[in-house]
Amino acid sequence: MLMETGETDLNTLLKTVKPQRHEGQYVFCVIPDWKSINLNEVVMLFKEEEGQTIIIRKELADHFHLNYTFIATWITLSVHSSLEAVGLTAVFSRALAEKGIRCNVVAAFYHDPIFVDQKDADEAMRVLALLSQ
Repeated sequence: MLMETGETDLNTLLKTVKPQRHEGQYVFCVIPDWKSINLNEVVMLFKEEEGQTIIIRKELADHFHLNYTFIATWITLSVHSSLEAVGLTAVFSRALAEKGIRCNVVAAFYHDPIFVDQKDADEAMRVLALLSQ
């Protein structure tokens, strides 16, 4: 069944983008076996050759004694962007890079979750909000 694909026009996307910050701290972990973790608590699961990467709340990673190196804030661009849209990721990642803010982007079906270092979260929200002006 073909689903609605979302907005593809870059100008429309930029005019309507509104960043939303999720509460909590998030981490990227590599796990050998995901069966011990409730998938309802996982933000993302991606299979790589080296292992399975998950994004989860920091406190859950600490509970399971999982290793991580990056504590992030999760920001969602609350515009339904199409997976076929061209340029949106480049625009916001460049805007963040110009301010020295690294970002890790996950393209999901409805939105573009962005993970930024927790110390840069306030500035990232400001930079992303400026995109719609």
